[in-house]
Amino acid sequence: MCGVAGVLSPSARHSLHDVVTRMTAALHHRGPDDTGTWVDQDRGIALGHKRLSIVDLSPLGHQPMQSANGRYWLIYNGEIYNHQTLRKELESLGRRFRSHSDTEVLVEAIDCWGIGEAIRRSNGMFASAVWDSREQRLTLARDRIGIKPMYYGWIGDTFLFGSELKALRAHPEFHCEVDRDAIAMLLRHSYIPAPCSIYRGIKKLPPGTTLEISADTKCHEVAPVPYWDMKDIAKQGLIEPFQGSTEDVTNELERLLRDSVQQRMVADVPLGAFLSGGIDSSLVVALMQSQSSRPVRTFSIGFHEQEFNEAHYAKAVATHLGTDHTEYYVTAQESLDVIPRLPEMFDEPFADSSQIPTYLVSKITREHVTVSLSGDGGDELFGGYNRYAHTEHIWKKVSRLPRPLRTLAAAILQVGMPWRGEDVRRLLRTPHAQALYGWLNIHWKDAEKIVSGAQSPPTVFEQYAQWNIRPDFVEQMMHLDTITYLPDDILTKVDRASMAVSLEARVPLLDYRVVEFAWSLPLDMKVYRGQTKYPLRQVLRRYVPDALFERPKVGFGVPIDQWLRGPLRDWAEDLLSEERLKRDGYFEPTRIRNKWQRHLDGSEDWHYHLWDILMFQAWHNHTT
Repeated sequence: MCGVAGVLSPSARHSLHDVVTRMTAALHHRGPDDTGTWVDQDRGIALGHKRLSIVDLSPLGHQPMQSANGRYWLIYNGEIYNHQTLRKELESLGRRFRSHSDTEVLVEAIDCWGIGEAIRRSNGMFASAVWDSREQRLTLARDRIGIKPMYYGWIGDTFLFGSELKALRAHPEFHCEVDRDAIAMLLRHSYIPAPCSIYRGIKKLPPGTTLEISADTKCHEVAPVPYWDMKDIAKQGLIEPFQGSTEDVTNELERLLRDSVQQRMVADVPLGAFLSGGIDSSLVVALMQSQSSRPVRTFSIGFHEQEFNEAHYAKAVATHLGTDHTEYYVTAQESLDVIPRLPEMFDEPFADSSQIPTYLVSKITREHVTVSLSGDGGDELFGGYNRYAHTEHIWKKVSRLPRPLRTLAAAILQVGMPWRGEDVRRLLRTPHAQALYGWLNIHWKDAEKIVSGAQSPPTVFEQYAQWNIRPDFVEQMMHLDTITYLPDDILTKVDRASMAVSLEARVPLLDYRVVEFAWSLPLDMKVYRGQTKYPLRQVLRRYVPDALFERPKVGFGVPIDQWLRGPLRDWAEDLLSEERLKRDGYFEPTRIRNKWQRHLDGSEDWHYHLWDILMFQAWHNHTT
């Protein structure tokens, strides 16, 4: 895993070497093992790289890397898991290699087949930048699912890009305005959805796309071009559904996952896995151990607050599989000590509080290994979230009422209802199931009124027609989560938390072949007789007894609600003070102060809403 940064500025007023060195230095945590820069001042291009050495630890894996014929320069963050297969194919075409690194395979594949075809042939997680010295063209690319990040944007006539915003902020001319619409999105979703970032004019490259920039390109002339589209995959699954029994599904899924896990176990450094004891992480570890000649290193954290503790489940799975298990119980103070680091770690406001335990388990894991496999992705692909069934159940109840009767009931409730009355009225007014799902999964329903100057631009969450790629409502919810919540929340959280301690996290359930297979299955094969993630459960049953994983789903959380009334109270009071809110000028203070007071007196729980505000305030305080 690595960090990348770069500049394209034909009329640069600064030494590009100095600039890209500053940008790259900001990403030291992503790659502490090596630093590399390449600059062509005359052409206005500079590439920087921070390396976390995983495959081929020798200097031959150094980046930026030039193709053998000198045409291409490549920097990239990630891993190409099928690089050995690609290497053999390229060798059969006469290519020769100096190293064993996947980087050299990728740059030679680009030279042989072109950038687009090389990316389509690559199975991996990556965010890359390629400079074509013959065509004088820069191409950015991001992996299909969005596992690795890439930010980009224009500062005047200078094009910047990097793995994190801190690399762009290191440019001497970076003076971007905070995007108030993005703050409103944060308040709704707890994260800022791609392609937006917290800064106006700076964007995230969407998953599965490339972006081409030439020296004479103007900022309004370029747009990302998809090479792989989740919507197309979901549609194709309807046209060409998997043909076979549930046993056939289990067999094929096991075959795909075994290969995916095996590819992700290739490393020249110590390797292990996160293990929570849930279905997804237990399955990943089971497949690792079944293909390993020695005990796999597994890691979990526990909490003394029993309602948040699953460490004993993880330990039971580890004991059954015979892994070399490390369990660490985290104190409340250790969790609290993470919070001041969050603004720097996540680099833009991010308010999923499971960021705290994710960082803690990454920190413990990094003390023993450099690479860790993770079980993320199973819920989105195989219908694992409780909210799918919950929303469907509510909609079935509400939709039984004729529309005129719902409208009348909402009008009657308009009078004399307490604060929850608005929730009931909105529920009754909901026109269709998609709107209900969007509304139920938004924190601040009126975020544009809370954020001064926000315009509330439409996003995919409100563009309901785009959801109709599958006929079933649950599948529509799954698709929406896969293109929004998965890359912008889950994978962002794992990337930043693991990279903060220079740990590479790999996600075998999100191999694109597994994703395509999952979307070829009808819903009743994924949620079977009310049992979610049925194919994953069936594969896991071949390795682990039901008693070790069949239990109600529990989130990966910490007691933020209690902490805000206790040890975090002074910290939060400072960030939420009326004076500060007015001085900063981003929020309307009255509503926020009201929720804060109600939360403090224990009459209502507003910690989700308040954490959104607090994470922005802490980030703003850190960056100004």
